[in-house]
Amino acid sequence: MAVTASIKAFDQWSVDGIKVDDPGLEKYISLKPVIVPKTGARYAGYRFYKSKVFIVERLINKLMITGHKGKKHFISSGHNTGKAANAYAVVKEAFSILEQRTKKNPIEVFVKALENAAPREEILTIEYGGARYPKAVECAPQRRVDVVLRLFTQGAYQKAFNKKRPIEVSLADEILAAYQLSQNSVAISKKLEVERQADSSR
Repeated sequence: MAVTASIKAFDQWSVDGIKVDDPGLEKYISLKPVIVPKTGARYAGYRFYKSKVFIVERLINKLMITGHKGKKHFISSGHNTGKAANAYAVVKEAFSILEQRTKKNPIEVFVKALENAAPREEILTIEYGGARYPKAVECAPQRRVDVVLRLFTQGAYQKAFNKKRPIEVSLADEILAAYQLSQNSVAISKKLEVERQADSSR
């Protein structure tokens, strides 16, 4: 009888036993592993299909477009100009650093960090009688994942851009800080700031 080995992410880390504790995000964080997380936008034309893509692959995809902030290239780097192989190597090395520091499965740490840093509310501006007012709205679950992935990558590049610190270390620091609910994480501090504003806008 043939024995089938379970597929491991990067051929190193298993996702068996990893669960998403936040019921709102359970359907939107895919933990279906692939050895090489690169589907090449095969499902880009299908609505909402990105939520079925392996969550580590979504992090790699975000890492390739980290320059965008406010529809402008806020930070961009010649070392990572949309090259999937470069982003793949960065995430793999960052996960190795996480494993060394926490002595845990880095994918489990990453998923918990996502849950901790995903914003629950955000601010919209409505115009009424010529005046603009902020209004608190609930954040859609798919958008919660999108926002936190973007903040992870932007926070990592802010700490590494024009500095001696490698991007792999910065990304590992950002994920670990979010896992520990530390405000050293850009994603955590931004989440708390937005939720505080939303609370005062009710």
